Amino acid sequence: MLAMKRRLFLAGTAAVLTAPSLGFAQTAQPAKGGTLRVSIDQAASVIHPLLTRVNPEYLITELLYSNLTRLKVDMSVEPDLAESWSANETLTEWTFKLRNGVKFHDGSPCVAEDVVATFKAILDPANASPGRNNVGPITDVSAPDATTVVFKLATAYADLPVSVAYTTARIIPAKIATGDFKSLSTKAVGTGPFKLVSYEPDRLIVVERNPDYYDPARPYLDRIEIQVFPDISAEGSAMIAGDIDIISTLQPTEYLRLDGSRGVDVLRVASGQFCNVNFGCDTPPFNDPRVRRALALTIDRKAMVDFVTEGFGTPGNDTPINASYRFFKSVAQRKADIAEAKKLLAEAGHPNGFEATLIASDRPAVRTQLAVALKEMAKEAGITINVQTMPHATYLEQVWKKGSFYVGFYNMQPTPDGIFKLLYTSDAAWNETRWNNKAFDALIAEARGTTDEAKRTDLYTKAQALMNEEVPSIIPAFFDVLGAKREWVENYQVHPRASVFRLDHVSLSAKAPKRG
Repeated sequence: MLAMKRRLFLAGTAAVLTAPSLGFAQTAQPAKGGTLRVSIDQAASVIHPLLTRVNPEYLITELLYSNLTRLKVDMSVEPDLAESWSANETLTEWTFKLRNGVKFHDGSPCVAEDVVATFKAILDPANASPGRNNVGPITDVSAPDATTVVFKLATAYADLPVSVAYTTARIIPAKIATGDFKSLSTKAVGTGPFKLVSYEPDRLIVVERNPDYYDPARPYLDRIEIQVFPDISAEGSAMIAGDIDIISTLQPTEYLRLDGSRGVDVLRVASGQFCNVNFGCDTPPFNDPRVRRALALTIDRKAMVDFVTEGFGTPGNDTPINASYRFFKSVAQRKADIAEAKKLLAEAGHPNGFEATLIASDRPAVRTQLAVALKEMAKEAGITINVQTMPHATYLEQVWKKGSFYVGFYNMQPTPDGIFKLLYTSDAAWNETRWNNKAFDALIAEARGTTDEAKRTDLYTKAQALMNEEVPSIIPAFFDVLGAKREWVENYQVHPRASVFRLDHVSLSAKAPKRG
């Protein structure tokens, strides 16, 4: 039993405990110093580490805070504030041992009680943290001593060391978690590799090296300037000119533009990142699965990949996991069938089709591209789609989690459980579709509580089949993650998770411009 347990929860984790701290193959010690300029395509409106929602915000809080664990580029987990972890025989209790001597940016010590207070804040419904349903089935968290944290779980859960690396599970001081919780909306008190210097969410965020970071070798950079570029063409031009060093998220059109530009390296990695068309499954006409399935049957998946991703992606099958995920097993690929779509619409009481407004944020631009492509494909079945594009901030305020027909955009999660519990179970943190399918919930609950890999694969396959049949959302394509850097940027790779950046491992070569 012990040997099996070690295989289950230490595979891919214990091995990294002895890995080099950089996580990259090194031929020489990275150079210290310099200023890195990173571009983001939308404002980082939220910097509270337990409340962030989009990639630029995840980037900022990753620089300023630490998790118990981190995700490497190969999606395996490695230590962060926790040096090691172990579980009981039933995987219902996990113990994490913390590093000694870690300090918050205000000089106060980071100890087990801070971790306890952070997770209690995440789990408190009043705080509305997106991480509440993504950090695992935690029922209690305690601190037997200053460097030990114990998590008690409602069910067996093999993924806890991965789930505590979640983007909104960054550790904050207990005095803030239990006191002025909202104060972190404008200031940062973390243990991360960098400290906040200035915060202008729509223009520029500046951080500088934390001299008290727990790893004395990192970070290598003195300073990072994160610049907001709402205009992606201007962003690409700034990269070509050498005014910025990293584009954190690159659109296919700009990837093709930058490819071959002197001094620029384009970056690409396969991923489970996707856009979807969310249906309000509690709202007519989308409360009828026949209507949802009919719309899904209008889509030419290959054409959608070519149009929306410029070939930088793979076809989707209306489920949120693909071959990039562990435990994936494909179900029959849905193909376009206009005759069947018309038949389903007639059965649902729409023999002449129907008309609906599909809302798409303007960030990233692929949302609108997907909406326009769907509009054209659906015409043949008699479905009239009016596409409405709006600024991303307006979308987040007025449509996200409220609308009944809109385009979403999501990063790959560390595990299948992570993406299902984020979006599709009845208690999902972002239950946008309001599908609330009890049979689906039961499959996901059983899968997260078993350590049998074959059984887990079978359960997730059944969950995919149910989604493919019911279509709570259309997922027509998965995107490769694209980025770019100047040639003088070293040890930077785009991450398949898209919301992980690891800039504390980045250094600058002698070719980098000197900036004051």
